[in-house]
Amino acid sequence: MSKDVSDEIPTAEAPAKRAPLNKYALACAVLASMNSILLGYDISVMSGAQKFMKQDLKITDRQVEVLAGIINIYSLVGSLAAGRTSDWIGRRYTMVLAAVIFFAGALIMGLAPSYAVVMLGRFVAGVGVGYALMIAPVYTAEVAPTSARGLLTSFPEVFINTGVLLGYVSNFAFYRLPVHISWRAMFLVGAVPPVFLAVGVLAMPESPRWLVMQGRIGDARRVLHKTSDSPAEAKERLADIKHAVGIPEGISDDEEVVAISRQSKGTHGEGVWRDLLLRPTPAVRRVLIACLGLQFFQQASGIDSVVLYSPRVFDKAGLHSDSNSIGASVAVGASKTLFILVATFLLDRVGRRPLLLTSAGGMVISLVTLASALHVIDHRPEGEATPLVGLSIAAVLAFVASFSIGMGPIAWVYSSEIFPLRLRAQGCALGTAMNRVMSGAVTMSFISLYKAITFAGAFYLYAGIAMTGWVFMFFFLPETRGRSLEDTLKLFGGSDGDADAGVEKEDGHGQKKSTELTTQ
Repeated sequence: MSKDVSDEIPTAEAPAKRAPLNKYALACAVLASMNSILLGYDISVMSGAQKFMKQDLKITDRQVEVLAGIINIYSLVGSLAAGRTSDWIGRRYTMVLAAVIFFAGALIMGLAPSYAVVMLGRFVAGVGVGYALMIAPVYTAEVAPTSARGLLTSFPEVFINTGVLLGYVSNFAFYRLPVHISWRAMFLVGAVPPVFLAVGVLAMPESPRWLVMQGRIGDARRVLHKTSDSPAEAKERLADIKHAVGIPEGISDDEEVVAISRQSKGTHGEGVWRDLLLRPTPAVRRVLIACLGLQFFQQASGIDSVVLYSPRVFDKAGLHSDSNSIGASVAVGASKTLFILVATFLLDRVGRRPLLLTSAGGMVISLVTLASALHVIDHRPEGEATPLVGLSIAAVLAFVASFSIGMGPIAWVYSSEIFPLRLRAQGCALGTAMNRVMSGAVTMSFISLYKAITFAGAFYLYAGIAMTGWVFMFFFLPETRGRSLEDTLKLFGGSDGDADAGVEKEDGHGQKKSTELTTQ
């Protein structure tokens, strides 16, 4: 975006001394993000389970490939439904629903007697994945104070990585069991956490922005007082949200607000798809492209192929025993989890853009290194490329570390920040859908891809995509650090009238007229 556009937007100035982290908002973010553990676990546990499933169920590589990646396609059901669901029943109960779905999916997979039943379990778990991926960042962004929004909104990715690590640990813990028990135990362990998570989420408050959309100003005010850095910030956030929803100044009684909300007919997501896809303003269109592009490049650069198929990659590099390859995979999970903390603590200090560009650059370098090492190994007799085994492992670790310091968490943080309030839930649902489609396409094609163009060719391809992503982010993504959620649309050329085109209200004569809400 042009420099003069962003310069016109007031930036939230950092106080002389950084405000202490709001503990109530922190607790809300942690609870909201814990569903993401289940997502990471479901993805990574498949990396170790697939070998034993293949032996036990007598399935082919192609069936394994489909089973591993299809969960991401199934998650489209959840991600596309989550936007409307969260606008209808609220952010909090949507998270409870995600936990219940995860629980059912884990039980079905763990007790499955056949490939078809495992596929059913993957479908159920996939729906839960879609719900969890979309709702956790949206809720956290809406609860968090501006000073800590980047930190707290990155928590879902922190917990996804924690789940990835736990999945690898589960692989390592159970791989010595009999073949027909080992992979089932890996999946059944994932049925335990959702029970506790569902109970914990019920102790959380609802999103203040959703409460205002329902006309519950008093409830929203109480939540904002608990989650803001000061009473003045709470008052300002409430005023901004009311303005964004179209509630006139001076209206504070809940009954009056409910009447206005009913007249506007925009409290449960009505008309949002039209304003996102059919008749978007130029600024909303640019926001949508930014969200979809960022989510596309996050997955198209191959991260889930590395997470799911790291034992195969390490076997190709020269680690042929189960204990060595699965042990190296645990190191991948540890690296992915450790380096996510870098992004978590730097997001609100150095900004989104520097971390995104550094992350994508590191991914390109490590992918090229990995591809080159595997290319050399391919052209040498078995046993002569031993020194390159260490280089291959280091390149994989560097790749997941680079992903974790930027592309991993910031895609979700950024997407949850840039949409206007009325479009946020379903806009983020579209971004989640793009993310899952690309993850499914990448993971379901990886085995076929490396068999067609070799491991080296596959990773060179991912490196080229990551490089293209770097260019996209450099030219198309403005910095959002320090902006309130009510200001970010202006970074994309929007104005106070861009975010709400298409919402109808009654004029003074009882006639419907099109109105525009403020930017988010």
